[in-house]
Amino acid sequence: MLKSPPASYLLKKASGIAKGSGEPNKEKVGKVTEKQLEEIAKVKMEDLNAYDLEAAKKIIAGTAKNMGLEIVSG
Repeated sequence: MLKSPPASYLLKKASGIAKGSGEPNKEKVGKVTEKQLEEIAKVKMEDLNAYDLEAAKKIIAGTAKNMGLEIVSG
């Protein structure tokens, strides 16, 4: 069985950035919406150790923050 693409790849595609931030706490490089997080979580659900979609979204949100992405509601 093939695994889904890495979360970082999906996040880069969703936010339209070439690469993550070297200093994610200081330098924000892009934005991603709650809805985009949910879509990525659905794709990654099988690969993540998460029982439901909310838990999967939190994992993806953590990845996004580590890449220097800002999470906006919408």
